Amino acid sequence: MGDCEALLSPADIRDLAGRLGVRPTKTLGQNFVVDGNTVRRIVRAAEVTPDDVVIEVGPGLGSLTLALLPAVRRVVAVEIDPVLAEALPGTVAGRAPGLADRLEVVNADALRLTRPPGPEPTALVANLPYNVAVPVVLHLLAALPSLRRALVMVQAEVADRMTAAPGGKIYGVPSVKLAWFGEARRAGPVGRTVFWPVPNVDSGLVAFERRDPPPTTATREQVFAVIDAAFAQRRKTLRAALSGWAGSPDAAERALRAAGVDPRTRGEALDVAAFARIAQYGPGGGPEPAGDRTTGRNRNEAEEHVQGAFAGGAGPGARGGSGRDGGHGRVR
Repeated sequence: MGDCEALLSPADIRDLAGRLGVRPTKTLGQNFVVDGNTVRRIVRAAEVTPDDVVIEVGPGLGSLTLALLPAVRRVVAVEIDPVLAEALPGTVAGRAPGLADRLEVVNADALRLTRPPGPEPTALVANLPYNVAVPVVLHLLAALPSLRRALVMVQAEVADRMTAAPGGKIYGVPSVKLAWFGEARRAGPVGRTVFWPVPNVDSGLVAFERRDPPPTTATREQVFAVIDAAFAQRRKTLRAALSGWAGSPDAAERALRAAGVDPRTRGEALDVAAFARIAQYGPGGGPEPAGDRTTGRNRNEAEEHVQGAFAGGAGPGARGGSGRDGGHGRVR
């Protein structure tokens, strides 16, 4: 069976959704990818190789899964919905039987995933919902240090924030925390018409390459605490915004000056390296015996940065299954 035959057509997706009792609605923010060219484009942009082990979060009905399987060694599909998780192996076996042994389905919450079965994953490729996109990416990068790159499709506004550079109004917590792990960039826009039903927002692709974090004696947890404090009151100077974190405005100023940062600066002006320097001069900063601070591999810290990573976080049951319109549906 060729590629075009293996992929799900719009009619296939509607038929499969009907048989599974899945009725996507805009109210719930449920939007399924129905365009074969889009999933092929995602696979190309991800630059995966036949040696890659890919984590796919929220595979849903399998549109992207079927496009990934021919290109990689293995796909670990993490799906929170038990109905969809149970159906996916059958869909793959029916449409691409020669590739079925490359698929591993994990019925789990992606925000609680720590070690998937099988070989260590090397890439993350996924369509991610608006209200959990940043927490999912940050969690997986922290929990799975073997992940070297990622290509995710998210709401266009989220893509802008994930890839923003210092100095702009949209630069904030998602931008800086993602920069701790590596380099993120926009990899192109995605129109609304590739989804069923058509959402009320545009989407975008974000590509990511892991890099070493900036040098610091502080832990990732300590650096992220500074970032959270700086942007919790982003209109204030860092001397004021970090006063609670440091214990007082004077203590904040001492830490800032020791890090070579003007206390009158605002958080949006700093890159991740500056936040790392500030952290090592603040409360609890400095060397500790446990953990790998330069690579961010403390697994017990894997969920520490999820809270506050993006305004309006995930609601119950939303992880790996929320919609682009802010509801709790599925984006596939």
